Amino acid sequence: MRAVQVLLVTGPGGAGSSTVAAATAARLAEAGSRCVLLTGQPAGITDLTDRVTVDVVAPQPALEELWDRHVGQLADALPLLTVPPASSVVPLPGVAEFALLTALAGHLRDRDTDVVVLDPGPTATATALLGLPGALRWWLAQAAPTRLRVLATLRAAAPPGRGGVTAGLLAGAAATEELLDAVALADPARTAVHLVLRPDAAAEHLRHAATALGVHGQRIASVTVSRLLPGGSGEWWQQRAAVQEQAVRSVRALLDPVREVAEAAVPPASVADLLALGAAVPETAVQPLTRAMPRRVGGEWLLDVPLPFTRRGEVELTRWADDLVVTAGGVRRSLALDALLRRCTVSGGALTDPGTARAVLEVRFVPDPDQWPAGLLAAGATAGAPAAGGGA
Repeated sequence: MRAVQVLLVTGPGGAGSSTVAAATAARLAEAGSRCVLLTGQPAGITDLTDRVTVDVVAPQPALEELWDRHVGQLADALPLLTVPPASSVVPLPGVAEFALLTALAGHLRDRDTDVVVLDPGPTATATALLGLPGALRWWLAQAAPTRLRVLATLRAAAPPGRGGVTAGLLAGAAATEELLDAVALADPARTAVHLVLRPDAAAEHLRHAATALGVHGQRIASVTVSRLLPGGSGEWWQQRAAVQEQAVRSVRALLDPVREVAEAAVPPASVADLLALGAAVPETAVQPLTRAMPRRVGGEWLLDVPLPFTRRGEVELTRWADDLVVTAGGVRRSLALDALLRRCTVSGGALTDPGTARAVLEVRFVPDPDQWPAGLLAAGATAGAPAAGGGA
């Protein structure tokens, strides 16, 4: 079965990313694709729902539905507490992103869907959404490590009523992992991220967004500068147009091509208005995810982590247990190391091509003698590095 493609459209507030997302869904439907527009707010287009499945996700109802679905498991896991009903649950920060993630997983399982146009809102929300699956997996690993899960599985196989707290935790962890397995937000071959920018501060926003996306393993598929003034006359108009032209040139200097969308006189009210804008994101070639693989250089291994536009002094790197923790662009990600690098220690890191789209964090590893069998290091030095599995 062909995988459902996700087109994530985002940008700073007021850039028009929701309009671009709706225009993209309308164009795809016009071309015959079975399209879903997944958004946190109504599109405001009168006849869009006649052609596109529009799913408006409201966080509170989504939380209540999820709570009702798993409240029994939670009550089993916490038998000494009185679990509140769904109508009394107070949402935590981040519930909007989790609601979108849950809805997205449902659409990705739908065989009648070809593509999901995802309109998560401003760039900060989109970045949080992209990082949510990895963060949830990290917390699951802390709360329910492999040893606890094995124990819980054995206890769950006991006679009814003896599963207790661990069985409840196991059920909750399994449900969360099933959700995460359905989404592939960090894979550019499954999820393409399209950035919509306002003319003001467009270049700086592009830099920051590209770095944050790089931390999460994503990249920018296309850039649109919207709300550009159409042709006009007069001194004010000419000055404003000159400022916007310079902004577009600054963006092109960082990442090209750049699409330009003019400001409409009135907001679009119909599918015909949307199509007339010419604002739909372009078709992008599917690019499979290239997993970071360690490479042998001399007596050490190097692991490359792309971090576009990151400058020196803007990256934090730590090693914790079997993870490499990278912080840049205001976001943090824990990368699981493969079997080879787990038996090594981090000896340092360097940023190549800093400040450019080609910026890469190059992390150096040296073998830990306490974790290598006698003679293997010497054999590796003469015959090459041992085979490595999937990386970060």
